[in-house]
Amino acid sequence: MSGQCRAEVEAVLHLEAELQDSTTRGDGEQLREILSPEFIEIGASGTRWDRESILDLLAGEATGEIAIHNLTGRHLSTDLIQTFWDSQIEGRWARRSSLWHREDGQWRIIFHQGTPLT
Repeated sequence: MSGQCRAEVEAVLHLEAELQDSTTRGDGEQLREILSPEFIEIGASGTRWDRESILDLLAGEATGEIAIHNLTGRHLSTDLIQTFWDSQIEGRWARRSSLWHREDGQWRIIFHQGTPLT
């Protein structure tokens, strides 16, 4: 992986971690900058959300701690990076993956999925 690709993956990993921070999750304006208008999430619960429904959900979310484990990423194409990580929320674990797309020079998340770990 070239130095530029590595730097872009590192930038997206930073954004992924920032997105899990309770301060970011509680800031609707910042979330609108990070979530693509085409954003879709399939949560660990199996529920599917679009951008507006996830913004509504996060606006009412308690500021619980999300622990991130094993955060990694890879370049899929010039403007697409995939991240992988495990979350721990109140003793529940999930394996997660996101797709980040560069839109107008800015990395924005377009897809996220969580799968419960037993």
